[in-house]
Amino acid sequence: MDSSPVGIFDSGLGGLSVLREVRALLPHEPLIYLADSRYAPYGDKPERFVTARTLQVCRWLVAQGCKALVIACNTATMHAVQALRSELTVPVIGVEPGLKPAAAISRSKVVGVLATANTLKSAKFNRLLATLAPESRYLCAAGHGLVALIEQGDVSSAVIREKLDAYLGPMLEAGADTLVLGCTHYPFLSATIREMVGDRLTLIDTGAAIARQLARKLVEFDMAADPAKAAGIRYLSTKDAAHLHEMAAALLQVEAHAETVVIEPAPALEDGPLTA
Repeated sequence: MDSSPVGIFDSGLGGLSVLREVRALLPHEPLIYLADSRYAPYGDKPERFVTARTLQVCRWLVAQGCKALVIACNTATMHAVQALRSELTVPVIGVEPGLKPAAAISRSKVVGVLATANTLKSAKFNRLLATLAPESRYLCAAGHGLVALIEQGDVSSAVIREKLDAYLGPMLEAGADTLVLGCTHYPFLSATIREMVGDRLTLIDTGAAIARQLARKLVEFDMAADPAKAAGIRYLSTKDAAHLHEMAAALLQVEAHAETVVIEPAPALEDGPLTA
């Protein structure tokens, strides 16, 4: 049995949706949740910055003794997961928008995808899209402004609803019957989306699948913790532990005693267009 923690990392608070699924499936695994909130969101940052910063943060987590890492951020996964797996010696589980499961269940074969601009521009996403596009039609929208609002605990305001209506309306008009939540922040909008569209859209969230993949990897590498023992969660933020504490209570209904940590300064955030 391995009592070392699993590290779950996101640029901010979206990864809490993944943490929720991991804790539900693996209540005996010690966890470290790290929000790099000083530099959130990653979705509008240049690829070179996202890659370099993700490597910095994940090296730090491994140095803290993490036996495996979950990159609970679509943007970080799209740009950095290959570099992480090449450099680090621990298992790395990434996330990606659930295009495949959406295609499998869509009856109309018209699938909406709500994700960050950086995810939609990434080469990895577009390679995946190209392999599936002949089978289904994918209508992609960058959810500008949604992450910032969720980071403040806003998941149902009039502003959120106005933005969602602008993104989802054209998808529904085009016949979409399935919606991929392509950012780990967006599952926190599920209840609001269902209130707005009813059963017209089936929502695809890959959090539970990520938890299952983590469980498989821990068994494969003989790293699973003792299932008879309860385990805790350590909540860390690179900016504001009090805010992480407050938002974990609001979004997960848990009492999260968060800490602020300092990780080496991020690479220079150079100006320039996002690269795919």
